[in-house]
Amino acid sequence: MSNVSGVIKSIQDIMRKDVGVDGDAQRLSQLVWLFFLKIIDDREEELELTEEKYKSPIPEKLRWRNWAKDPEGDTGEELLKFINNELFPTLQKKLKIEGDNGKRALVIKNVFEDAYNYMKSGTLLRQVVNKICEINFNASGDRHTFGGIYEQILKDLQSAGNAGEFYTPRAVTTFIVDRIAPKLDDTVLDPACGTGGFLTNVIEYKRKHFVKSPADEEILVNSIHGFEKKALPHLLCTTNMILHGIDVPFNIKHDNTLSRPLRDYTNADRVNVIVTNPPFGGMEEDGIENNFPTNFRTRETANLFLTLIIHLLKDEGRAAVVLPDGFLFGEGIQTRIKEKLLTECNLHTIVRLPNGVFNPYTGIKTNILFFTKGKPTEHIWYYEHPYPEGVVNYNKTKPMRFEEFQAEIDWWGDEKNGFKKRKENEKAWKVSAKDIIELNYNLDIKNPHVGERITHDPEELLSIYKKEQVGISNLRNQLKGILAEALSNRGK
Repeated sequence: MSNVSGVIKSIQDIMRKDVGVDGDAQRLSQLVWLFFLKIIDDREEELELTEEKYKSPIPEKLRWRNWAKDPEGDTGEELLKFINNELFPTLQKKLKIEGDNGKRALVIKNVFEDAYNYMKSGTLLRQVVNKICEINFNASGDRHTFGGIYEQILKDLQSAGNAGEFYTPRAVTTFIVDRIAPKLDDTVLDPACGTGGFLTNVIEYKRKHFVKSPADEEILVNSIHGFEKKALPHLLCTTNMILHGIDVPFNIKHDNTLSRPLRDYTNADRVNVIVTNPPFGGMEEDGIENNFPTNFRTRETANLFLTLIIHLLKDEGRAAVVLPDGFLFGEGIQTRIKEKLLTECNLHTIVRLPNGVFNPYTGIKTNILFFTKGKPTEHIWYYEHPYPEGVVNYNKTKPMRFEEFQAEIDWWGDEKNGFKKRKENEKAWKVSAKDIIELNYNLDIKNPHVGERITHDPEELLSIYKKEQVGISNLRNQLKGILAEALSNRGK
C-alpha cells in the first residue's frame, strides 16, 4: 500500500475518540508499541524464509499474525481482555531470555517493561489494529515511506516532552557524525540516546562508508550502544533501530547511565566515540550525585553527563556533545568540570549554534563541543554558525538543514595535523587554553570579528542577566571576605 501517511492520520483520528488516551505522549506511546509488534512480525516472516530453524521468542498465540491480522478477529471487551491480561503480562515478565533467542526476547521484554495500553475501547483498538495491518514493513516502498513518517513522529514527540527533554534536529546529528567520522570498528555510545537520532546517523554513516559484507554488518551492529532512562523514548529508539536494520538492538538499554557509580565503570565500558545531546536544564533525583567524586557532585543533569563522558572515553577517543551557553560561562562545579575537560582532553572545536535551532520547543542557545581524550587542550577553535541568507530564525516549518554546515565542513581540516588547514575568518577564531584558564575557564568567548550586537531576544537577555548576576554574586562574596578579614584584624 502506498498511502502510509493517510493510514497514520486515520489511526491518530481513531485514537482521539478513545477516552483513555490523554494527549500526544500517550497517543504516541500507544501507536509505537503497536507498530513495534507489527514490525517484529513482518521481520519474522523474512527470517522464517532465510533461517531454516527460526523460532519466535513470542508465544504463538501472542504473535501479531495470530491475533491482529484477521480484520474480523476479537474486538470490544474480548480484545481488551486479551491485550491487558495475556499479551502485556507475558511480554513484560514471562518471555524466556535465555538460549538462542534470548537477546531478541530481552529486547521485547525491555520495550514492554514500562509500556501501557491506554485505550479503553476495544472496538476502537480493533480499528487501529486493522489500519496498522495495511502497512507492509517488508515492502521497500512502505518501509521507506514509514521511515519518513517515523521522523515526523519523533518530531511530534518534542512537543509532548517535559522541560529539558529536547530531541536533536537531524541536521545537527548528521553534521556531528560527519565530523566525528566513526570507523567501522569504533564502539559508539550515546549515554542519553532519546529516540536514537545520533545512533541512526552513525548506522547510516558506517553503512555508506564501510559495510561491504555480512561480517562488516555484524561489526556495525555490535558497535552501537545507547542508554535511555525514559520508557517512551526507549521504545521509540528501539523501533528506530529495527527500522534501520538492527534486528536485535540488545545494546539499547532501558537504564540511566548516571545511576551507576562512576568508579564502577571500568576499561571494559570505555568506548571510541561518544555523540550525544544530554538533557540540560533538568535535575537528577536525590542521591544520583553521590555516584560521582566530591568535586563534581551536582544534580544538574548535563554537568553529570559531561563528567561521565570524559570518564567513558578511551584514550584517543572522540566526542561531540551539545551543551547550552550556560555551561560555557558557568562557575563553581562547572568550572571544575571544564578544568577536567581541558586537562584530560583536547577540546579542539566549539561550534556556536544560533538561536532557534530547537524551536519551537526552546530558544536556549546551544553549542557543539568536539574533543579528543588523551592530551590537554592547547587552543580552542570557535566557529559561529550563521543563519542562512534570508533567515532570521528557525521554526517548525523551516528547521535547520544539514546543507547549512557546508562552510564548516570546508573549513574543518584534519585533527591528525593539528587542523593546519584552518584559517581565522569572520566566523572562525582561535583562543589559547592559557587565555581560557586566565578567564577562570570561561568558554563563552564572543566572535572578535563582530562588533557589539544589541539583542532583543528574551532567551539571550535572560542569559546576559544570569551572567551579570553571577558577576555580582562573586563581587559580593569578595567584599564579604574583605570586610570579614578587616573586622578580624581590627579585633586583634
